[in-house]
Amino acid sequence: MNTTDWRDALGKAFNMPVPATTSDGPDEGQETATRGDALQQQGSQRLHIVLERKGRGGKQATIVTGFVADDEAVKEVASQLKRTLGVGGSARGGEILIQGDCRERVSQELKKLGFKL
Repeated sequence: MNTTDWRDALGKAFNMPVPATTSDGPDEGQETATRGDALQQQGSQRLHIVLERKGRGGKQATIVTGFVADDEAVKEVASQLKRTLGVGGSARGGEILIQGDCRERVSQELKKLGFKL
């Protein structure tokens, strides 16, 4: 079994120095620093609003993606959206699902909350 690291092999192939890696991973600390409350990150993230029709029995759903925050913060924003719009929906996996075609109303509410679209 070959125990040569791919970085070492690549460095030898191109005669370049190999950067030292840390034990906790290259991006692990950075991701925890950027995650947090969705309402605190309002100006720092760009959200996308999409209308989806597939896999829902012919019904439409408005999907909001692009949240960098954790699931609890996204659920809080989803709850606030559903309450103000008077519609149903859910939030999981960093996405908000709003029932029906509410793209214009969702974008207006998110802009009021301070999010970039």
